Amino acid sequence: MDLDRRRFITGMTAVAGLAATPVLAQPMRPPEPQRYPDPAWKVLDKRFNKYMIGNAPLQREWTGSLWAEGSAWNGVGRYVVFSDIPNDRQMRWDEVTGAVTPLRVPANFSNGNTFDFEGRQISCEHSTARVVRYNWQGEPEVLAESFEGKRLNAPNDAVVHPADGGIIFTDPGYGSHWWYEGGVRELELPTSVYHIDPRSRTLTKLTDEIFKPNGLCFSPDYRKLYVADTAATHHPEPARIIVWDVIDNGRKLTNRQVFATSEKGFHDGIRADVDGNIWAATAFGGEGIDGIHVYMPDGTKIGQVLMPEACANLTFAGKQRNRLFICGSQSVYTLYTAAQGAHRS
Repeated sequence: MDLDRRRFITGMTAVAGLAATPVLAQPMRPPEPQRYPDPAWKVLDKRFNKYMIGNAPLQREWTGSLWAEGSAWNGVGRYVVFSDIPNDRQMRWDEVTGAVTPLRVPANFSNGNTFDFEGRQISCEHSTARVVRYNWQGEPEVLAESFEGKRLNAPNDAVVHPADGGIIFTDPGYGSHWWYEGGVRELELPTSVYHIDPRSRTLTKLTDEIFKPNGLCFSPDYRKLYVADTAATHHPEPARIIVWDVIDNGRKLTNRQVFATSEKGFHDGIRADVDGNIWAATAFGGEGIDGIHVYMPDGTKIGQVLMPEACANLTFAGKQRNRLFICGSQSVYTLYTAAQGAHRS
């Protein structure tokens, strides 16, 4: 009887020991090997080879969003902030640890984010139809919420001019079309691009000659402004990227030109590299289209980064701004490049 009892106790102790073994301590199956160059790179023009790194993989950093958007790089904190609009939260990808954690919940269904030249975060909110700035303390400061007595549609993306801190933002109204990304209401204003004076907070409409102004970026020298027009979502028009000449540090736009036209899908968030090429996040084009499309300053498309998901936004991250951070719809990815982002975010 004592021998049987000892065997029982010994067996239970062994089982308990197995149960207490941490799951993470168990050996994990290594990832499948991947042959270089990564098949994500697609060369359309040999000039694109300059910007490729043959032994750099496309890395899926995190998944768990419903529609990832609004990525912006913070060089001091070494993180990228991005929005998960339907889940009403801002997320933070840490370059050092690779971790993705909540930054702000709720976030008023924020979309585009950027940082000004004092390091303060600027966000475009859908549900409140505001542009706000997070200062060093206190509640976010409202920079714009109405124009000529009418409520803004739903600001989408923003950039800051270095000369005086003026802010240009787009207002297409996507956050007012569905409860999924904000709230449902009739738009009170034409879809437009606006400028916020940094001192007086005066709001000036720069142009409404665009169907759905979405992502935007300056050229490296800040003399041109590129704006993605996702017209095809609501109009019988193709999606385009429109470019204007910038006057008086962004207080006026002139010489409107069509820079690029999308035959399938549409370009959303856009960024410039130091050579003046435009890197455009592309969605709803399907396999072979979704990802990043790269255009030279003359509008010639020279290459793509093919993605397994629709892509809404991107930014150049890292100390040298040479690492693409890409917002897929449900995931975020990184890819080292031989390009360098022209601007801070």
